[in-house]
Amino acid sequence: MTEFSFACTGVRADRYAAGPTLVFRLRVTAADNARVHALALRCQIRIEPARRGYAPAEADGLADLFGERSRWGSTLQPVQFAQVSVMVPSFTGEIETDLVVPCTYDLEIAATRYLTALTDGEVPLLMLFSGTAFTGTGGFQVEPVPWDREAAFRMPVTAWREMVEQHFPGCGWIRLPRDTMDALLAYRSRHALPSWEATLAALLEGADPPAPDPLRALTATTGRTDP
Repeated sequence: MTEFSFACTGVRADRYAAGPTLVFRLRVTAADNARVHALALRCQIRIEPARRGYAPAEADGLADLFGERSRWGSTLQPVQFAQVSVMVPSFTGEIETDLVVPCTYDLEIAATRYLTALTDGEVPLLMLFSGTAFTGTGGFQVEPVPWDREAAFRMPVTAWREMVEQHFPGCGWIRLPRDTMDALLAYRSRHALPSWEATLAALLEGADPPAPDPLRALTATTGRTDP
């Protein structure tokens, strides 16, 4: 059976993707310069939070995931980041290919909350591989990629931040139930607030905003200005 090994050599944010996307550069090596007709590869990517240190501000941001720092010895467990597939084309011995990983900025996803809390440094990742290889020099045979194939990679936090800024510049994103959105919309309409930012700011202040100016509301609607 062909012996495969894997290594991640880099990562970049895909500037042309429709949504947040990271592209990992993957090196695949087949031992003894073996001939591989194609490789249907599956990759599970995990974050291993115990493999790096954290500044006080980062620790505060991770409290909802892992609890107080005093408990991290037992709570700092791996976090699922992504599970993707890629078809590696024909090669002999070694090849490099792109592993495209669609991402999300949904803060209800544990991996996103973890990455958002980091301010600098690197993200310790573990890539776990499996799949099917189509090999052979004088013929054609099908082999499994062993489940114990893996590769460690330390992704710069800047790669994640660059990706997020491309799609959500200077912004965050929160998913809310429909009834909560309806209540927020009613509150915004009732007080004639100009934006969602102003709506949340008024709620965070804990007091109702000042009564709206009817003339300002009218001109904002019609586009007219004061004489």
